[in-house]
Amino acid sequence: MVLIWRRRVVLQLFCFSLVLIAIVFLANGEFREKKIPQEPIKEIKVSIDGSDHKNDDISKAHLRWKIDKKELIEAKRRIYLLEQKVKSLEAKLPKPYPHVKFLSYRAKKRILVTGGAGFVGSHLVDRLLIQGHEVIVVDNFFTGSKRNVDHWVGHENFEIIHQDIVNPLYIEVDEIYHLASPASPPHYMYNPVKTIKTNTIGTINMLALAKRVGAKILIASTSEVYGDPEIHPQPESYWGHVNPIGPRSCYDEGKRVSESLAFAYAKHYHVSVRIARIFNTYGPRMHMDDGRVVSNFILQALRNKTITVYGHGNQTRSFQYVTDLIDGLVALMASNYTHPVNLGNPVEYSIMEFAVYIKKLVGRNNPIGSTEAVEDDPQRRKPDITIARKMLKWEPKVPLEEGLMKTIDYFREELARSLNEGYT
Repeated sequence: MVLIWRRRVVLQLFCFSLVLIAIVFLANGEFREKKIPQEPIKEIKVSIDGSDHKNDDISKAHLRWKIDKKELIEAKRRIYLLEQKVKSLEAKLPKPYPHVKFLSYRAKKRILVTGGAGFVGSHLVDRLLIQGHEVIVVDNFFTGSKRNVDHWVGHENFEIIHQDIVNPLYIEVDEIYHLASPASPPHYMYNPVKTIKTNTIGTINMLALAKRVGAKILIASTSEVYGDPEIHPQPESYWGHVNPIGPRSCYDEGKRVSESLAFAYAKHYHVSVRIARIFNTYGPRMHMDDGRVVSNFILQALRNKTITVYGHGNQTRSFQYVTDLIDGLVALMASNYTHPVNLGNPVEYSIMEFAVYIKKLVGRNNPIGSTEAVEDDPQRRKPDITIARKMLKWEPKVPLEEGLMKTIDYFREELARSLNEGYT
């Protein structure tokens, strides 16, 4: 089916190219080289008796010129439309797949990634496929996008299933990366009941699948399990300081239950589990309107709007680039460590410092303003990654400026694309 589709698109592109060439040829032949006769106009003289016959000749010549000009404009319009159609067809043509390592039958794994069309999930899918594994993506596309993985569509090692993990899934896999869940405040607060279901019922379904097929499973937890911490930096041994009924509780408590479920399955059913507590992550493919610090500041700076800081701006965050996180997730899955592990960057910035830094990198003269603080917004957030360094030999490598410039370039392209498609 993919081969037939490719041939059909190529044939359409070829036909449109021929039509475009024909129209350009005709336009060049009939319009661009066509000149309005000048002799009749030069010989026109106004008669003494006031005769207007010569004026009629001038009017006819002018009318012919206007008709020719109108036809030329119409031809150019049609050429432009055909060029746009050709560009559209070229965009649909399958691009070469990234280079994939060959693995033997015994070395190749069949890996499920829930939420694989999302920001982090799609980068993980890239890494696993390039390593030579077979990857199955399951996503309901609430926050994920097919565009994040469309460069793999049709590849023999790639499969995508449109399904909500709240519903059971029956497939055969060797490993499961359970990343499915809205992760930004506007998204998980949009439907808090659904967020809780995804992190409880969805997690039960994935743990049950791992139990049934004997797969290893990695649960993507979050630094939000620490709430608004009273210990700084936060080690994995810290139990957290979470408001169980606050606006963020659907996500915070949902992830805490997800961890509890993982340990219950590990102890009672001997399921092999890994738990990653992920701190703030940024990079290309972030959702443009996810409401998080990085995307908010970059978009406001690119749109030349006021960079908005919630509260006083003294609250702190640490930011890791997405490829560093992927390194950590893959290393954790390959390890024998079964307790929670912090994956984040221990370099800490205040929100106000970060706003000034983004403004500098974007190169605009945006004002920086403040607005009312968000309820239950953590005041300090910094991971203690001692365990990750010791057990996984992992720590972040990408400098903040390098990662932010790649992210800014991505958002700049997305803004241009949205404007071309008529969105704002």
